[in-house]
Amino acid sequence: MVFTAGQIAGILEGEVEGNPEVAVHKLAKIEDGEIGSLTFLANPKYTPYIYKTKASITIVNKDFVPEQNLQTTLIKVDDPYESFSKLLEYYDQAKKAKSGIEDPVYKSNTAKYGSDFYLGAFSYLAENVEIGDNVKIYPNVYIGDNVTIGDNVVVFAGAKIYSESIIGNNCVIHSGAIIGADGFGFSPSKNGTFNKIPQTGNVILEDDVDVGAGTTIDRATLGSTILRKGVKLDNQIQIAHNVEIGEHTVIAAQTGVAGSSKIGKHCMIGGQVGIVGHITIGDNVRIQAQSGIGRNVKDDEILQGSPAINYGDYNKSYVHFKNLPKIVNRINELDKKIDLEHNQD
Repeated sequence: MVFTAGQIAGILEGEVEGNPEVAVHKLAKIEDGEIGSLTFLANPKYTPYIYKTKASITIVNKDFVPEQNLQTTLIKVDDPYESFSKLLEYYDQAKKAKSGIEDPVYKSNTAKYGSDFYLGAFSYLAENVEIGDNVKIYPNVYIGDNVTIGDNVVVFAGAKIYSESIIGNNCVIHSGAIIGADGFGFSPSKNGTFNKIPQTGNVILEDDVDVGAGTTIDRATLGSTILRKGVKLDNQIQIAHNVEIGEHTVIAAQTGVAGSSKIGKHCMIGGQVGIVGHITIGDNVRIQAQSGIGRNVKDDEILQGSPAINYGDYNKSYVHFKNLPKIVNRINELDKKIDLEHNQD
């Protein structure tokens, strides 16, 4: 996609200073700008780069006055960072503005889909699938029987959505994500083997949920595994069967949540956190990276460590822990001194 400075200024309601016909086809950081790229200057510490950048267009604040000659055309706006973010969103939407059904694909005669639908090559729509308006399904996606998908959903290449799953509006599912695989349910037998417990439930993603690449969300044994409105999952996360995650909770990469645990709303969970099964985590909880959660957690707690304790207590304890060799040496010296005094007596 190619845009001129004049077109971009129109989108951002900005003013062009330079050549309004200069065109760009990519975005760049100001220090890495090349001919044909667009960048922005928001942080004053990056000002020296504007005199060196080869970017064809740079978005700047309206009060910016260059002190040297520039090679770049300026677009002056009220807030460069906000304008660049707006442009990123516009660019992203334009890039995803696909429609139509590529060939080859398989779609059941019972599958239904709305307007502005895109289905990439080698994708599969099974029986009784229902898909809303403005949904984009990229190549090599599998969508199983009786899946329901709302409006304005994007499913990137290679994702798999198993049968009975329900996907709300405005969701994004990234490549390699698997929604609705069987939960890890096995019962031990007397002879030492394990018998599979049928996983007959489903997965529900409410509106505005994002699922990162390679993340897996297991179907419930009975009932539903539920991600409430606005939940954001990073890459390579495991959500086990019958887990429920509250509204607008965010979870970073490589976290694992075991079966039947309930996580509240507006929580922030760092990377590589482990959460055991069948516990309840309250609202507004903060869990630092690599923590292990093995108990119920009350609202507003901040935790760190494995097993996790109060964040402040952890930091105080760590001060002593890192000095433990010195403390041990001091104790040993005191023991020797006491023994010496005792022997003298």
